[in-house]
Amino acid sequence: MILEEEAAFRFVAGHPSVDFTGTLGKRWRDPAVERIPTPADLGRWFAESGLTTAPVHASPVDLRHAYQLREALYRLMRGPIFGERPAAADLELVNSWAARTPPALALRAGGARLTTCLVEPTVTGLLALLARDGVEVLGGPRDGRIRECSSQTCTLLYLDTSRAGSRRWCSMETCGSRDKMARYRRRTP
Repeated sequence: MILEEEAAFRFVAGHPSVDFTGTLGKRWRDPAVERIPTPADLGRWFAESGLTTAPVHASPVDLRHAYQLREALYRLMRGPIFGERPAAADLELVNSWAARTPPALALRAGGARLTTCLVEPTVTGLLALLARDGVEVLGGPRDGRIRECSSQTCTLLYLDTSRAGSRRWCSMETCGSRDKMARYRRRTP
């Protein structure tokens, strides 16, 4: 049975592409926790991630493509943590999506402030945007800063932006607090 807390979207990774890999949680468990089990959930993830202002319509084919991209990104992001060479098929898939056209950006007035928004986002365009983000994270100045949560019950990846590069948990509020409490309980008679 999947708890509601486990199925909730988590946005703690520091980049949309890294957060996207967290839509399959508790990867060590059988079955893992699929946080986007339906096309509607994929559309909702885009909105809750902040990539769009409203859910986009997704089809079952879109969902299958999203799963393929998510897993390729996950393997490419997790591989360097364990010294694994990237698979050619994963590189090809991510590069193929990154080569597609993402949604156009536009400025929107919000009172005295200007904000950006995507013009007519589609699932295909949003997956292209996630792939490009993944390419930037993996091949840019943040290379080598992706970590896997140190919690024994979490498999989320995150971008370690701490100065020393020593962040241990995906989120101090959840996994970090649980870990510290468990260590405290082991020390206390």
